[in-house]
Amino acid sequence: MSLLSKQVCDYLERASWIRKMFEAGNELKQKYGAENVFDFSLGNPDLPPPPEIKSAMVELSARLDKPMTLGYMPNAGLPSARKALADYLSTEQQIKLEASDVIITCGAAGGLNALFRAVFEPGDEVICPAPFFVEYGFYAENFQGRLVPVKSRPLTFELDLEAIEKALGPRTRVVLINSPNNPSGRVYSEDELRALVSIIEKKNQELNRPIFLVVDEPYRFLTYDQISVPSLMTMYDYTIVVSSFSKSLSIAGERVGYVAVSPRIPDNQELLNGITLTNRILGFVNAPVIGQILMEKALNVTVDKKVYDERRKAMAGVLEQAGLEFSMPGGGFYFFPKAPGGDDQGFTGRLFKENVLAVPGTGFGYPGYVRLAFCVSKDIIDRSGPAIKRAVQGM
Repeated sequence: MSLLSKQVCDYLERASWIRKMFEAGNELKQKYGAENVFDFSLGNPDLPPPPEIKSAMVELSARLDKPMTLGYMPNAGLPSARKALADYLSTEQQIKLEASDVIITCGAAGGLNALFRAVFEPGDEVICPAPFFVEYGFYAENFQGRLVPVKSRPLTFELDLEAIEKALGPRTRVVLINSPNNPSGRVYSEDELRALVSIIEKKNQELNRPIFLVVDEPYRFLTYDQISVPSLMTMYDYTIVVSSFSKSLSIAGERVGYVAVSPRIPDNQELLNGITLTNRILGFVNAPVIGQILMEKALNVTVDKKVYDERRKAMAGVLEQAGLEFSMPGGGFYFFPKAPGGDDQGFTGRLFKENVLAVPGTGFGYPGYVRLAFCVSKDIIDRSGPAIKRAVQGM
């Protein structure tokens, strides 16, 4: 007899790929030594935070003898942090945002959960391009919603706009876009996004409530080759941006993110009040105060992006030498190459035999590919080349 609900038992099985690779990787490292295992399984930013984070920590430590320095705050976040974040996002999103348009959350994950809790009725649907971040389905189901994945174009991962249009229906509540995409590294172009907006606006004319276009952007800062991430807030009134500073500031453990609601949404303060409430009643209460303080002090800096670009180029060279087919990621720190013969699970197994850890695309709703995270040292990437090539040849 299981101590868990049937749903959670099912979740454990569905979420098992990344978990299995993590656990198996630890066993390999204990057996062969960490330096002899090429772990590309986890998207865990490894660069040190910018110097501004250290300065903010020192400054904060000097204030700890004052009352309420680390106490409760308004559920939507520290007023000064919300104001600073709104000013920063006004430039980034090319639309004027006030502090009242922004809620600071426990990472992007907390933001998405609070948002879905606020707007879902049972049976509502989230349309999402595949491949997608594996947790999206769980977030939707937390509140009796349902994720409806729509496969993107093979290898390039361009949006399949016709398929998205067919997937939209009377229960569609959210279209969820992740750009740069995890796991493919795809940055959706302005033309793609304008076409998507046109499709959604057309569908809205048939519905008695608007579809929210939710943009998950934790990798927005990390693009390459002069690629930029377009602002959907300038294209579509019912846009909501969700993001975090986990990657840009290398403070993933601080769990600080946000939900920014377009001021063009009619009565947007009702929506913001609802998200503030759900942020509280889901048990988040407020985002960690230390993370908020650090974020406020370091809004205009990021980790050294050149390091990630050097690793990206090194990984591309390794994959080319191994004979793998892939598209160059425009952003983020993942490659999503095609598995030889389309067997992502078999290829992951072959890589594992060579002490290389990857995650099969099946875990991201896109079988036939594997994800390799290059947020590891360039030395590890360079030394992994012969092992990856042997795995390819063994297929």
